[in-house]
Amino acid sequence: MANFNRIILAGNLTRDPELSYTASNTPVCKFGLAVNRTWNDRQTNTKREETMFVDCTAWSKTGEVINQYLRKGRPILVEGRLQYDTWTSPEGQKRSKHYVVVDNFQFLGGPRDGGESGGSYAHAPQQQPAGQPQSVPDQGNQPSGAPDFANPGAPDVPF
Repeated sequence: MANFNRIILAGNLTRDPELSYTASNTPVCKFGLAVNRTWNDRQTNTKREETMFVDCTAWSKTGEVINQYLRKGRPILVEGRLQYDTWTSPEGQKRSKHYVVVDNFQFLGGPRDGGESGGSYAHAPQQQPAGQPQSVPDQGNQPSGAPDFANPGAPDVPF
């Protein structure tokens, strides 16, 4: 049986992106995404809404671009894969969570939204060299490089 791990989400950043670097100087950007779902409740005949909060991690040039151009509240579309992380809390409890490893993204909104105008970025996934020390746990197969990002959705680009 074939396996498939792909996710596409569109939402707003819940906090400013946080850029850091691994021991091998690979950029890693972490940010939160709020994704809303609206539906009509047939039993109460009312419009309902729920919000899901998702943690995201972007590596290399992808992370640097997100950190440079996006801030809390800005809309973004991300494409990537789910990754599972486990750890032990300081109190000795086992903890775990899923998060999205961003492979591609697209700026959403326009100048009126405070966002960039429809620019996008996709990297060519590469394997991280074996035996390189990492200061960020459980990265798995993270890209170690990406093509240059020539135009991050300049405001004069039409929708």
